[in-house]
Amino acid sequence: MTKKDWLGILYVSITIFLWGTIGSLIDYPLLQVNIYKAGSLGQFATFAISGLLTSIAGILLFKKIIK
Repeated sequence: MTKKDWLGILYVSITIFLWGTIGSLIDYPLLQVNIYKAGSLGQFATFAISGLLTSIAGILLFKKIIK
């Protein structure tokens, strides 16, 4: 594997970690004030939207970083 391959793997791993962290930071207070319950459609939407936004940001940043 080349250095570029390892950089890509590392970048995707960091992006997934950030997605989970951001999603959890948004999710926790919503669960605490009973906006929705664990496993509900609201929780799915929270993680899906944060995943979509993280993916878009990751794609845009990757183009700049890989150069």
